[in-house]
Amino acid sequence: MEVILLENVPKLGKKGEIIKVNEGYARNCLFRKNLAIEATSVNLNNLKLQNANNAKIAKEKLEEAKKLAEELKEASVTVSIKTGAGGKTFGSISGKEIAQAIKDQLNMDIDKKKLHIEEPIKSLGTHIVKIKLHPEVTGELAVKVKEI
Repeated sequence: MEVILLENVPKLGKKGEIIKVNEGYARNCLFRKNLAIEATSVNLNNLKLQNANNAKIAKEKLEEAKKLAEELKEASVTVSIKTGAGGKTFGSISGKEIAQAIKDQLNMDIDKKKLHIEEPIKSLGTHIVKIKLHPEVTGELAVKVKEI
């Protein structure tokens, strides 16, 4: 019997896959737990339409991420840090501070976990921070560090 999985099932398959299983297993386990439905022509057509819709949404999100990456490339944020004698800084700039600066200065809500800071920012000047906007799109933002 062929079934369409509605959820990820360990050792069986992922959501949306069409697989062959025994009738007893399908009726007694998969159907009762709402993990799968029978692969009829109506259900296959619904799956096809759902996959097309998911592809369209994924394409829109990719385009939106590319647009945001272009906006970030031309923008910059300014962050202040305490400095001592000779321009020596106390501490470093964290992702949380950069995310807050983006929210305050650019009115964009970007999660601090998406920021990729290769080395701690411990010096004054302009630094480039990479931002993971989408699995396929990485944007760059200029962060200007000045003293208080």
